Amino acid sequence: MSRSSGDRLFGRGGSTGRTETDPAGTGGGSTARAAVEPVAALVAVVAVAAALGLYVTAIDDATPEHERAVAETTLDRIEPAVTAGGVVVPTRLGGVPRLRYAATVEIRAGGETWRIGSGPGAPALDDPSASDRIDTARRTVTVRTAPGRNVRGTLRAAVRR
Repeated sequence: MSRSSGDRLFGRGGSTGRTETDPAGTGGGSTARAAVEPVAALVAVVAVAAALGLYVTAIDDATPEHERAVAETTLDRIEPAVTAGGVVVPTRLGGVPRLRYAATVEIRAGGETWRIGSGPGAPALDDPSASDRIDTARRTVTVRTAPGRNVRGTLRAAVRR
């Protein structure tokens, strides 16, 4: 007698070849399946989420600021050029190296003002309508106003970004 194609695939009883002792149909493997306790899985998910949160925080802290403090940097560059013996000498403003950005640097002390600008695009220090495109910084310094006369003054910078 010939068998039909259905008998060849499923066997005589219509089963797929699996038995009660081998439900996976692996041909003699273990009947137990791998499983994870729900609490252990939850702890693993929380640990991965915490690690990702720490990673994102670290990356966010490591990214550079988009807005640079160019006025502070300008003061850091200018102050040593105009200082002699820890005292700012206003006449040294003329020997300041060329400024990279459109900037104005000013020294005020004893009712006098000394100012330099880097061209016609240099921003005004006391402009009430200064936009957010102008960065300003100031420092309190000791200024030599006359030979042997030192007073407290202010070194200020305004830089167009």
